Amino acid sequence: MTEYAIEARDVAVTYADGTEAVRDVDLLVETGEFFGFLGPNGAGKTTLIKTLVTLLHPTDGTVTVNGFDAVAEPQSVRATVGYMAQETSIDPELTARENLRFACDAYGVSRAKRGNRIDELLELVELTDVADKVADDFSGGMKKRLDAATALVHRPPLVFLDEPTTGLDPAARNRLWEYFQRINDEGTTVFLTTQYLEEADQLCDRLSVIQDGAVVADGTPETLKRRVGGEILAVELAEPAERERAVAVARDESLFAEGATIEPTESGLAVTARDARTRGTDLLVALRDADIGVVGFDVRAPTLDDVFLAVTGERTEAAAADDGDVQAEAVSNGGDAREATMTDDGETGAAADANGVSR
Repeated sequence: MTEYAIEARDVAVTYADGTEAVRDVDLLVETGEFFGFLGPNGAGKTTLIKTLVTLLHPTDGTVTVNGFDAVAEPQSVRATVGYMAQETSIDPELTARENLRFACDAYGVSRAKRGNRIDELLELVELTDVADKVADDFSGGMKKRLDAATALVHRPPLVFLDEPTTGLDPAARNRLWEYFQRINDEGTTVFLTTQYLEEADQLCDRLSVIQDGAVVADGTPETLKRRVGGEILAVELAEPAERERAVAVARDESLFAEGATIEPTESGLAVTARDARTRGTDLLVALRDADIGVVGFDVRAPTLDDVFLAVTGERTEAAAADDGDVQAEAVSNGGDAREATMTDDGETGAAADANGVSR
């Protein structure tokens, strides 16, 4: 085993039409790490993943995965990684056991080891009781767990999870979280992209954020949350139309320490400041004196959603959907990294194979 499961140095990927999907990316993922990779739609996440799993060649830079050069030794890389895409790749007409048997064939698992390996995986993803039922009858969560198992039949030391819990209900999502944590605890390096920042916060040892093809932030979840610069004070107004006037009141120099960020929200305003908790009551008094009604008041520690907004200037699609943002576009990172026909998440219409990249 090498010290790093992934070493990407000065990686750039430019499509044949001139689109710079990834530029000057440095990424080091330690062996055994649970690593999160975040970014808005179109930021370059899928392009970089396809480069790491050898579906695309880097225009510049070097990529080493599990000790193998991704350009010079693509077959060795593919033999040592697993990939679980947003959309499942299982065959609904086959049983759970048959799907795993097919995956064993595809990955070259020896016949002598297949039986035990399939039984182990069925138990790991809690599908033993339905092993001989067709996958078409499974719930969404069961299909996701089976899909994860198919990506692990060859015991890859590194697995890529591309938004694996999108579309699942909270209970099914939590079961997959437990499963991913379990395989990581057993030594598998996990590379996760997700739109659920709570997921990244709970699971990941370290995170990188990509925007416009470049990494703009990295660190542990706690380190990144400290970057926000204090706690978040959210104020809900009786009349949201008053929010601009409320923001002006909050920006009085006597209220918060230097460096505070004060912004209007849909229902009022939000203050990010080191002294948000201690000076919150002063703000309420100032708003009352300005004859601005307040119906809600909350102080909380920063979340990764706050980090994402602060770093990228955007909200995640999941956060926007939670707020009823009907304009949020659906994530479409579907497909399987074992196929060279995946297209990027809105980055370009260019063909998603090595021939569609300018070298």
